[in-house]
Amino acid sequence: MGSRSRARRVAAALGFAGLLCAVLGVIMIVMVPSIIKQQVLKNVRIDPSSLSFNMWKEIPVPFYLSVYFFDVVNPSEILQGQKPQVRERGPYVYREFRHKSNITFNDNDTVSFLEYRSFQFQPDKSRGLESDSIVMPNILVLSAAMMMENGPMSLKLIMTLAFSTLGERAFMNRTVSEIMWGYEDPLIHLVNKYFPNMFPFKGKFGLFAELNSSDSGLFTVFTGVKNFSRIHLVDKWNGVSKVNFWHSDQCNMINGTSGQMWAPFMTPESSLEFYSPEACRSMKLIYKEQGVFEGIPTFRFVAPNTLFANGSVYPPNEGFCPCRESGIQNVSTCRFNAPLFLSHPHFYNADPVLAEAVSGLHPNPEEHSLFLDIHPKPCEMGRVVSTFQMRRVSAKKQQSVLKPRFLSTLIS
Repeated sequence: MGSRSRARRVAAALGFAGLLCAVLGVIMIVMVPSIIKQQVLKNVRIDPSSLSFNMWKEIPVPFYLSVYFFDVVNPSEILQGQKPQVRERGPYVYREFRHKSNITFNDNDTVSFLEYRSFQFQPDKSRGLESDSIVMPNILVLSAAMMMENGPMSLKLIMTLAFSTLGERAFMNRTVSEIMWGYEDPLIHLVNKYFPNMFPFKGKFGLFAELNSSDSGLFTVFTGVKNFSRIHLVDKWNGVSKVNFWHSDQCNMINGTSGQMWAPFMTPESSLEFYSPEACRSMKLIYKEQGVFEGIPTFRFVAPNTLFANGSVYPPNEGFCPCRESGIQNVSTCRFNAPLFLSHPHFYNADPVLAEAVSGLHPNPEEHSLFLDIHPKPCEMGRVVSTFQMRRVSAKKQQSVLKPRFLSTLIS
């Protein structure tokens, strides 16, 4: 009799415990995600008391810049009108260090800051040394010549005489270090003396000389403390809410974030917008697929095919014109009127005629597309492959060949 009573009590206790666990489980299912969400929302705000503030201030995750060059194989033949032939060299890998300074919290739920960058060569990750020599178009000569392409013949003759006197040629043989961080050229001093507004620099010239230990402009972004729906969105860049480089209000808009963090809890219906000072424009990436990077679940966002399409192919891009073949964007208006064009490496996603004009280009999506992997909850970058190519400098980064046009008659 006693044993039955004990058994009933044990059964009742187990039943109660089971019911309690079930109730607690339901409560946890309902409440825990909400609690986690609230904690995430609280700690991704740009606030000195948030857990992510120090990470936002000085990003602990290493950034690596992989620089590729196109080594010109047949410079003499190009000047005779033959098809350019190139071979890709690199990558030359640099560790990029970033830290924010001049952090100022404003009264309208925004914070202003300058982000400084510096670069350090990583020989163990590179395929080559900074002492490697690269044959490439003489950027200074080419820029000066093309700027004067439509100028009076007398000015062309003066420049031709200057090129000849200084021993300038259409192509140059420089080390990676010189191309990246600067080299002395008498043409700079001559042009700055007689044409002071032609070149926006003095002294040494290098593709990254002005980027090292420099900032990318004064960003003012929303903190999300008072209005979380606008967290990380750019309010102003260099004091303006839109730029004036382009020919339409839509193209001049500063949209999205500064390109490092986005609002959390993204879905496949989300898109990633950011303003790029290097490209002088806002860009939007679209969702492609889920994935895993180093054990972390990610959403992959990619550049749409229309990113650098010309106005004929994609009318909203008409404001970026004057346009040439689709797939390259003219950025001369924001680069001191230098003849520069932005594209994907190897002219990926561009009019095929561009890649066909140069031997040695092999565009493919695996190596040359732009994508960004994001952790969908805190929405921090897991991996970014930013593959831009500029006809003078690029950022996967690659420097492309320019046809010299009238340069072959300008320089013997």
